[in-house]
Amino acid sequence: MALTFAAGNKVFYDKQAVKQVDVPSFSGAFGILPKHVPTLAVLRPGVVTVLENDGKQNKIFVSSGTITVNDDSSVQVLAEEAHPLENLDRAAAQEALSKAQSEFNSAANEKAKAEAAIAVEVAEEIVKAASA
Repeated sequence: MALTFAAGNKVFYDKQAVKQVDVPSFSGAFGILPKHVPTLAVLRPGVVTVLENDGKQNKIFVSSGTITVNDDSSVQVLAEEAHPLENLDRAAAQEALSKAQSEFNSAANEKAKAEAAIAVEVAEEIVKAASA
């Protein structure tokens, strides 16, 4: 199946043939194999795992985005931001989480609280991914 995986900061795959893609979505994590039913889902913060045809596993953290599986089994992952797990810094992620939690606790209004809650969720998932 052909995978296109792009983020604002990098193109990871451009119509590359792969065996499987596992994604985190708001409706639950799921795996995609060839001949998967056409699907459109919203990605939640977490790790996308790509199993390449040579058996190599590539794990990439995504902050948010969409996943589309087409009739022809092609797959598009479009992420707001994405980084390979090996590039994540656990200490920096922990610091970002602490800052986000502080901003959440001191939020002056509902909008600020909602934005801080999103930052906390993303930071928690980065810490989890960096610790894996």
